[in-house]
Amino acid sequence: MRAIEYDRFGGYDTLKPVTVPDPAPAGDQAVVRMVFAGINPLDNTVRSGELPAGVVKAFPIRPGGFGVGVVEEPGGSALPPGTRVVVSGGRYGVGVDGTWAELVALDPAHLVAVPGAVGDLAAAALTTGAGYLTAYLALTGLAGFTPGATVLAPGAGGAVGQGGVEVAAVLGAERAITTATSAARAEQGRARGYQVIDLSQESLKEGVARLTGGSGVDIVLDGVGGPLTGEALGVLARGGRLISIGYAAGPHAMINVTDLIWKSASIHGFQFARFTAEQVNTVNRTLLELVEDHRIDPVVDRVFPLDRAAEAARHLKEGGPFGRVLLEM
Repeated sequence: MRAIEYDRFGGYDTLKPVTVPDPAPAGDQAVVRMVFAGINPLDNTVRSGELPAGVVKAFPIRPGGFGVGVVEEPGGSALPPGTRVVVSGGRYGVGVDGTWAELVALDPAHLVAVPGAVGDLAAAALTTGAGYLTAYLALTGLAGFTPGATVLAPGAGGAVGQGGVEVAAVLGAERAITTATSAARAEQGRARGYQVIDLSQESLKEGVARLTGGSGVDIVLDGVGGPLTGEALGVLARGGRLISIGYAAGPHAMINVTDLIWKSASIHGFQFARFTAEQVNTVNRTLLELVEDHRIDPVVDRVFPLDRAAEAARHLKEGGPFGRVLLEM
């Protein structure tokens, strides 16, 4: 079968198309023939050698933590051959071989069936980057969300930004706000119905004050990090919560501690380890139903053929995509 692997840490050029034996499932593993595999910022982080020693499997490493495919061998999954599934959870592409391959052996606990009315592209876009999943878990399981709350999910083109505003709206937020760094990106977000603060035209503080009448936001889903984290903390309402999810703009932030003290605000770090596999699967099923009902609408930026994985990884990192970047088998 065809796959993408690398045998050393480094840049995009380390990603090589290879021909390898079909996977031999161990124990009750199922074998899935992938249709689309997702590209995620974590794939670049792993390949760059930035994770602690012992976290990543031995070389060669096959990237990919997300994707949609068809069950070929059910293993212990109880899913009939031909069932369309998404990859739901697991350490694929980090601790074990990932989804950038024609065939993948997967733990049955990490498979969720795709409803018939949901297309493969939509299912792949929904799960890639886990933005919708993260937003749902963070809002309902960590941030204390209640209907009528105001939510800020910065980054209109990213997984957490898009997932955050769409999920918050479905859950009953009074306002779900995101940000953009250019007028063009802001218009892309507004065309999808998002409330967008164009940071090239106004500051985050000014934009939040304008949209909330000066009251601030109750919850921030921060997948951006860097300087924006301190700014986002500053626009919280009294008793507000910032959920730190990612660091696309960098891992270091400077905050004003009075934003914590005088607002009685709090910061929480998000990790999937807080949630069980069944919790993750349950939310993914819920999200797939929301796609089926046209209540959320995951967007695909570009689809690359498998053998152009290096180009696709570069596009995700440097191309400023609006939506998910996928590989087609």
